[in-house]
This record gives sequence, C-alpha cells and structure tokens, in this order.
Amino acid sequence: MKISIKSICYIAAISGVLHSGLVQSAEPTFATKAMTPETALKAAQAAMKKCRDDGFQVAVAVVDRSGITQVMLRDRFAGPHTPEMAADKAWSAMTFRTNTVDLDRVSQPGMQQSGIRYRPRVVVVAGGMIIEGAGSLLGGIGVSGAPGGDRDDICAKAGIAAIQDSLDF
Repeated sequence: MKISIKSICYIAAISGVLHSGLVQSAEPTFATKAMTPETALKAAQAAMKKCRDDGFQVAVAVVDRSGITQVMLRDRFAGPHTPEMAADKAWSAMTFRTNTVDLDRVSQPGMQQSGIRYRPRVVVVAGGMIIEGAGSLLGGIGVSGAPGGDRDDICAKAGIAAIQDSLDF
C-alpha cells in the first residue's frame, strides 16, 4: 500500500490537534438554574397587576427553561383564547430564546426564518419575553388580552421586573 506525502501531512496535522488540547471533551454532567414556582407566580401576578392597573383583562403564563407551563393566570373577563395564547407566547420566546416581538421581525414573509410562523405553537406577535438571570436563561413569560401586543409586552416586562433582582443573585 502506497501512502502519499499529503496523507502523512494530514495525519500529522490531525494528531497534533488532538494532542494539543484544542479538542476537549465535554463534562459528563452540567448544572442548570431554574425558577421556583413561587418566583414564576410572583412574575405572573405582577404582570397581571400591571395590565389590571392599565384597565386590561389578560391571561399570563410563565414557562420554565424547558417550555413547560409553571403558572397560568386568567383574569375573570379575559377572552377564552387568552390562556392558550399566553402560554404559546411564553413557549415561543423560550424555545427560540428571543422575545416574540423580535420573532415577528425576523420571520416576515420572504425572510430566511419565515417558515417558523407555520410551526405548531409558534406565536410571532408581541407579548412573549424570555426570562434571564445571572447569565442563565430561566424561562419565558407570555401575556395575552391587552389591546395590542405592545401593551402585552409592557405587562410582561412588569412581571420580569418584579423578580429580576432575585434572579440576578
């Protein structure tokens, strides 16, 4: 069997990379941070309070870092569609790690990510926001029912603000 100089150089280069420490194995386990149900509830209550204070009846959902709903609150006169919409907004923000108002911008027809609009549960209107703390992505919050996603966003931001200090430590 004949081995070319090119093959020898390639093998030597691979061997050098492997032995130089540039290729590292990942740790077999990792630690994650998660919001407690009490923290998720506090965020949802603060978001709902902000919307109530502004005169809106809404539903608020908070999902964990896996996109699973931790808290769902629906005000007494919020529309019947609002709980599912709030949960899907929170899920969309968490899943794509992007606030839903930004998903709307990057998924317009003709844009590279326009196809995400047609996936189940994906909501690309304002009102869904990621929840982060101390450098970790912790979950998402979704608000539905205010007249316009921009107002849903304001309430979602109030929910995040209510817990942000505790998440940053």
